[in-house]
Amino acid sequence: MFKKKKKKSQPPPHLILLSIISSGAWQIQIQKHEQKNKLIRLIQDVMALEESSSIPDSSFLQVSLLNPFKLFHKRNVITDDYDVTSQVLGKGINGRVLEAFHRESGAKYALKMLQDCPEARREVELHWRVSPCHHVVPIIDVYENLHQGRKCLLVIMECMDGGELFSHIQDRGKGNLAFTEREASGIMKSIGEAVRFLHSINIAHRDVKPENLLYTSKRPDALLKLTDFGFAKEITTVNSLATPCFTPYYVAPEVLGPEKYDRSCDMWSLGVIMYILLCGYPPFFSHHGLAISPGMKRRIRNGQYDFPKPEWCDVSEEAKQLIRHLLKTEPTQRMSIGEFMNHPWITRSVEVPRTPLHTSRVLREEQEVWEKVKEEMTNALQTMRVDCDQIKIKTIDDSTNPLLLKRRKKSQNSATQLPGQ
Repeated sequence: MFKKKKKKSQPPPHLILLSIISSGAWQIQIQKHEQKNKLIRLIQDVMALEESSSIPDSSFLQVSLLNPFKLFHKRNVITDDYDVTSQVLGKGINGRVLEAFHRESGAKYALKMLQDCPEARREVELHWRVSPCHHVVPIIDVYENLHQGRKCLLVIMECMDGGELFSHIQDRGKGNLAFTEREASGIMKSIGEAVRFLHSINIAHRDVKPENLLYTSKRPDALLKLTDFGFAKEITTVNSLATPCFTPYYVAPEVLGPEKYDRSCDMWSLGVIMYILLCGYPPFFSHHGLAISPGMKRRIRNGQYDFPKPEWCDVSEEAKQLIRHLLKTEPTQRMSIGEFMNHPWITRSVEVPRTPLHTSRVLREEQEVWEKVKEEMTNALQTMRVDCDQIKIKTIDDSTNPLLLKRRKKSQNSATQLPGQ
């Protein structure tokens, strides 16, 4: 299935495998590492800090543990280490996902196949950087192999056996177990932790949607994790606007700060997902039982949504208020991830009422249109993504700002005058 390269390079002198297990603790396997004892002491120090009550958020500590380690692309054939099956687990933006088993341990993993290109390498690199977060599907290994004559990146990830977020909730309804507002709050907190981790290290996911939120297992205590970083983007700060050739005060806010615009795309997604969690249907589409509206984009631009009966009758006002802050039509007015995580509905999730919701029932009733709903959300996100490279910021020479034109004309007149005149 996978061909060996003619000149096989030696594997790196050490292999470090860091992954997150369901409990959130570190699972560490170290082989042939020259500074093994030093690394173990570092890990112990970080884990001790995580247990300290003085540390507000342990997820940020995890960055310091993983950042020192470079992502190694293995050159040996993947089948040396894994048995790859033909079972398709899913399909991402840039490649399909197959089932794979580690030969030595027998553990099951997910294998994502990407055709090697700059975009694929960027996806893998950004995904690797955020893998320490316990609400992100971690990368375990990356291989560079030839497949059908083409150079590919083969990414081994944790296998998410629990399925997609809303399928998980839909199954809850089969056992007559009511899905509650308190549970919705806990889910949004988990998603928020993933987004906060990304934004804290200047990465925007830009494709947060239901099918990219997966559970580790079918168990009630399974972890929810974010995956698929095909549209993820490293956010640059205003340093690119600091050069003298730019006039940052001239451009509109959404152009001046594309890094904020990219982040706000993630916040809009949180609003849509939260809305669906609380009622079973999305805000900018037709309500359950009706055809998908062709005016979806217009509704998003105009912020046309409401909280109709009967699904929203018993939902708390705090939850509705939070949704309103997330679904602001002006990107710069949406709340940040920090504001979201500090909202009482998130911080005091254990105090959120256990109000039974209609979500499971509605999801089951509208199962046949759910694929269309996901497609529409994908299209909506596509229109919201901003590629900073395509944004043209006017230079001083191109600017038509009245003040600049006046000063330029005055400067030209002064230059044409002869000395002594």
